[in-house]
Amino acid sequence: MNIFRLTGDLSHLAAIIILLLKIWKSRSCAGISGKSQILFALVFTTRYLDLLTSFISLYNTFMKVVYIGCSYATVYLIYMKFRATYDGNHDSFRVEFLIVPVGGLSVLINHDFSPLEILWTFSIYLESVAILPQLFMISKTGEAETITTHYLFSSCLKTSFHCCVYPCFLLLRHTKGRL
Repeated sequence: MNIFRLTGDLSHLAAIIILLLKIWKSRSCAGISGKSQILFALVFTTRYLDLLTSFISLYNTFMKVVYIGCSYATVYLIYMKFRATYDGNHDSFRVEFLIVPVGGLSVLINHDFSPLEILWTFSIYLESVAILPQLFMISKTGEAETITTHYLFSSCLKTSFHCCVYPCFLLLRHTKGRL
């Protein structure tokens, strides 16, 4: 396994745990964009549909199930359990302006024109913009709780490490595994 992928996965898991603990301990989802969390749930659902068709490893399957489960748990906490603390007035980003172009782009630009590949491509494109409702909400309120900034930092760290995975993969592929 690539060290950058493992570090990215662990950073992502830390971000999710930070967010869930923040909501659960404070009994509030104030400052958290429910729309961003719905987009992330959509990202992981469409990306990990291959759980139904192929098995790669126990680690891979476990992490996919954890990401999907935690995403929907976060959405549940925001919109059901602690909905009285949800700030819908400030969480006003129009997500259709993200979903529609991303959907169109994923149909036009993908590796293989098959349903699973299009949905996987959709998830990659959507993940790159799914944080925008959270950032928009912070810009409207003009403040972010410390724990929210820790969540954002961990999410950015995850993306940074995952960006290192692809050059390593290409290098190994080019050198046929010999460095």
